[in-house]
Formats: sequence, C-alpha cells, structure tokens
Amino acid sequence: MGKWRGVFGVAALLLVLSVCLGVRGAPQVPCYFIFGDSLVDNGNNNQLSSLARANYLPYGIDFPNGPTGRFSNGKTTVDVIAELLGFDNYIPPYSTASGRQILGGVNYASAAAGIREETGQQLGARISFSGQVRNYQRTISQVVNLLGDETTAANYLSKCIYSIGLGSNDYLNNYFMPLYYSTSRQYTPEQFADVLIQQYTEQLQVTVF
Repeated sequence: MGKWRGVFGVAALLLVLSVCLGVRGAPQVPCYFIFGDSLVDNGNNNQLSSLARANYLPYGIDFPNGPTGRFSNGKTTVDVIAELLGFDNYIPPYSTASGRQILGGVNYASAAAGIREETGQQLGARISFSGQVRNYQRTISQVVNLLGDETTAANYLSKCIYSIGLGSNDYLNNYFMPLYYSTSRQYTPEQFADVLIQQYTEQLQVTVF
C-alpha cells in the first residue's frame, strides 16, 4: 500500500507542476473560428473608420501586448477558451491572419456588428455577420489551397470548434435607437425577434462547408 501511495504522490506532484509551469500537449482541436461583436473582437476594427475601436489605452492595460483592439482590460472569453483548448497563441484577427496561420483558426468578430446589415452604422464602419461569413468563405478557399483539395479541407474543418455570438447590437444599436433606425416602428418586439432568428438561421447555414 505504501508503494502505491508513493506512485500516486509522484503522479499528483507531476500534475501540479505541469499546471503551474504551463506544460501543455497538442491542442484538443486543430482550429477555432470565432464570429461576433465587441465582446470578442480582437483587432478587426483597428483599421476601420469607426467609433467602435479599442486599440488605445486604457484598453489592454492588463494584456501582455497592451491595446490590441480587444474591448477589455485583458483577455476576452475566447482568449481563455483558446488557452483551455491548448493553443499556444491566441486566435488571430482576420485582418492580420495569413498563410498557414489560418489553419489554427481565425477571429472574424467586429465591434458594433449585428445580424442585420444596418446595425451599428451610426458608429461607422463594422463587419456585419454576413460580412464575417463572407470572410470565412474566403478563408475556406485558402484552407482548400493549403491542404490540397476540398475533401481534405472539409474533413479538417469538421474537427474545428466554432464560436458565434451576435444579436445584442441589433437591439442596443438598432431597435432601441428610433432616431437612427426604423425597426421599432416596423416590428413589434416579437416580430423583430422572429426576423432576427430567421436571418440568423440563414446566415448560420451559409457557414456550413
């Protein structure tokens, strides 16, 4: 019994050391693709003519690289998810991702973006969900070229994780702003929700490879 206690003790010590020292194996998935708004934007709006930008202090004050375009003082939720999945680096924004880097995933999120095309337009340029889907389709074409054929690419992408979170701006920067948008006069709250769900569903179907 004492022998096994020693074995378990060593195993526990190694586990603690691996966690403390950040020892990680290969990522649990080959790639991670992210769609969304300011909650997960990590720099796609930096070069856009928009009020919805965060590439300046105090944003990023607790982030190793300082301000990057993240709308937070440090990591975003998808940064933490990427770490937990075992990625060595954070998923790059579409605006800077290139070459074989895209095989690890791409972040398409854009602050002020919504399901509806006009959402957030009072803040300036942004990449709507439809625009993010179009960028993803361009990435797919690049993945096919990198991996050689569509079958290999489809098999590879089927193992990836996708994070999609939009819709709040369609209310905050659209429906609840009658001075800028007519949606609250066109639809009841229930009707508007149905319209968003229908459009969201159609956009999600387009992302399927």
